[in-house]
Amino acid sequence: MATIKDVAKLAGVSPATVSRVLSATVVVSPKTKMRIEKAIAELDFRPNAHARALVSKSTHTIGVVISQLADPFFAQMASSIEDVARKRKFKVLVSTGSLDAQKELMAIKSLQAQRCEAMVVNSKALADDVLVELAQRIPGFVLINKLIPEISERCVWFDNIGGGKVMADYIASLGHSNIVVISTKERVYDATHRLTGIRQSLTEHDITLPDDHIAHGSPDYAGGRKAIESLINQGIKFSAVLCYNDAMATGVISALTDLGRHIPDDVSIVGFDDVLLAKYCMPKLTTVKYPIDIMARKATELALSLIAKDSSVIQIGKGYQYKPFLVRRESATKC
Repeated sequence: MATIKDVAKLAGVSPATVSRVLSATVVVSPKTKMRIEKAIAELDFRPNAHARALVSKSTHTIGVVISQLADPFFAQMASSIEDVARKRKFKVLVSTGSLDAQKELMAIKSLQAQRCEAMVVNSKALADDVLVELAQRIPGFVLINKLIPEISERCVWFDNIGGGKVMADYIASLGHSNIVVISTKERVYDATHRLTGIRQSLTEHDITLPDDHIAHGSPDYAGGRKAIESLINQGIKFSAVLCYNDAMATGVISALTDLGRHIPDDVSIVGFDDVLLAKYCMPKLTTVKYPIDIMARKATELALSLIAKDSSVIQIGKGYQYKPFLVRRESATKC
């Protein structure tokens, strides 16, 4: 395998000059640059990215921490980050936190060890004070899907309380009063805020939501099935189901369909997130739009602006909040 010394010898220059051309840190004459590029091509020389990073102190890499790779929501988030990074000629390293504080911290430290200059972190388990400390130590640290006031200018977040209100307002407007909620204990920050919004809305509509009308499960298809089955086994009657996310909603639809109930004629269902499967499940799912694509792109641009020290796009003392809206499809109808 050719080395930088081989390139220098063939081009008739010093290894330092070859290094300058590779890093583009110093302008060299067009003739010299052409000789070096020709030598690189002839020798099929491939620069060592890590070695170049040590010289330039730049890896052009953005780290991403998500909860689960298999979740469609986080897959969309990672894809959007990669799209922005690629256009800015940055590589992307993805690490998972698995809804566990220690694993989230290990994921972040792993990305630090790999010299990630910027970082977009979706933390579901780490304490706020730990995240604040990390933001103070990592120049390009951006938190997505969560607001911490002390580092609000590094937060790209969604109004989950407003999202809960949107779904409950809609189902109440359809005349439903026997309502159950399928939630989760694994993503406490989001789930608690969505449930708060649901309760606020139902109170405004004089609708009671007893505690035994709330069931919890893993935030996926299987969790949705088990949660709705537990409510049915308790003999709880309902005409509408509000779900923590679309994956749980599809589990609910499947379980109820297996029991001979028709959606939406017998039971109306509303999901949350508007991931791709919401458009293709049967019936198509009415859901709350969580604009994770737009948010992920914003978070990436913000992280890259922080390491470039471009203050023009940084809102000091403010967060970047995104609002929910309802996407009406076929899974909900009048009571």
